[in-house]
Amino acid sequence: MNVELDQIQLPTYPSGSYNFIRRLRNEAVPKSSPSYGECKRDETSNPINNENQLIFPVKLNITIIGAGVGGLSTAIALKREGHSVTVYEQALALSEVGAGIQIPPNSSRILHSWGLKAALERRSIKPTSILWRRWQDGSTIGNARLNPELEEEFGSPYYVTHRAHLHDALHERVRGLGVPVRLGKRVEGYEVDDGVVRFSDREVVKTDLVIAADGIKSFARKLLNGERDKGPYGHGLAVYRATVSMDDIRADPLLKWIADSPALNLWLGHNLHVMSYAIAGGERYNLVLTHPTLPNQIQNISSADILNEMRSSYDGWDPVLKRLLDLVNHALEWPIHAVDIPERWASNSGKLVLIGDSAHAMAPYMALGAAMAVEDAAAMAAALNRLGSRGELGDVISKWTAVRKRRVTQVHQASFGHGLILHLPDGPVQRARDEALKAELGEGAITESPNQWNDPTVREWVYAYRPDVDINESF
Repeated sequence: MNVELDQIQLPTYPSGSYNFIRRLRNEAVPKSSPSYGECKRDETSNPINNENQLIFPVKLNITIIGAGVGGLSTAIALKREGHSVTVYEQALALSEVGAGIQIPPNSSRILHSWGLKAALERRSIKPTSILWRRWQDGSTIGNARLNPELEEEFGSPYYVTHRAHLHDALHERVRGLGVPVRLGKRVEGYEVDDGVVRFSDREVVKTDLVIAADGIKSFARKLLNGERDKGPYGHGLAVYRATVSMDDIRADPLLKWIADSPALNLWLGHNLHVMSYAIAGGERYNLVLTHPTLPNQIQNISSADILNEMRSSYDGWDPVLKRLLDLVNHALEWPIHAVDIPERWASNSGKLVLIGDSAHAMAPYMALGAAMAVEDAAAMAAALNRLGSRGELGDVISKWTAVRKRRVTQVHQASFGHGLILHLPDGPVQRARDEALKAELGEGAITESPNQWNDPTVREWVYAYRPDVDINESF
């Protein structure tokens, strides 16, 4: 990542997180926070939380391709509005790869409105904060306050949970709504303007709308964009993923304090960081360890070799972190990939449309990828509520695309920008960042922070956002 001071690009999204860069460069600092612009907070209405089924003029038959977080979220959002929905998934069994996932207020607010609050409360953790720690000694350099502050300010909490538990909760809600999920259904082709899907088993399905939630390697995205779609790309970083038994942590005198504190711990260094937090109702401790890698360097190697490489990547780091890594007995290595926001999200007729990672898979440095898929789903439900006839579908999908592309393009930028702030090498820019972070360590309110999880402008822009309000304002 580029850390040359004069070449660091300032963001176009609402943020006070780069004011320390402006000061280092002797540039003017805005006297007030940038306009929230896209936050779309509406305190006077609460359509997301309206549990009553409203009757709209047009009900569609809808096919959803993919039963990940994006596909299941879309199924819930649209079925609740009275549409006929079927989900098709190429896997033979539903499962979710990975361990921990973060659910910020802009997402939890929507999930609660869909009836998932009890499931989330039962199997998730509400962390008090994200503690930024110096790589070499673990000293606290920043503190993003999460709960109860976020719930009080935005009306919904910040959760961390196991990805499989979120997926299970979504699937249970889909089943409860009576949405069929058909497994072992691999797409072979689309007739993009006619709502036709051809499967490898020769079944052909024709519906009013096909929503492709087929992930970062999306076949539908490639079909819509042709050679302009370059597919997933890396940017020189990968992650090791592992979990540790919380009982083992409690039994270790050096680590016991971790089990006693419901906070996320984030160790920062040059092009490396470690995000860690409790999941599985507090039974496991999740570790996501970001590290440099070369293109196509990740290979199928033994678990022992992965563990050795992981531990050696953090030589010289905080002894607490090193002890945590000693407790890991199995780890997986994953490349960090994103996609460029595609030019085309939908066919001309609007009968085939991308959603979730298929349209905007992003770097994980703001932990907002899954939240964007949930927002997509809520926005799609709001957009289809404005459909007066089937003939208007193309125009409605076009407006949905414009709203969501604007939002996720800025969140893409925020994710990469936060990665730069996290991964600064030791030196003058890092020292200026850490100096600016000191305001977080006190008890008073802050007006800006390099920590985008705590910067008031970024928090308002990200967490207050209402996709239904944004959609309704576009009509």
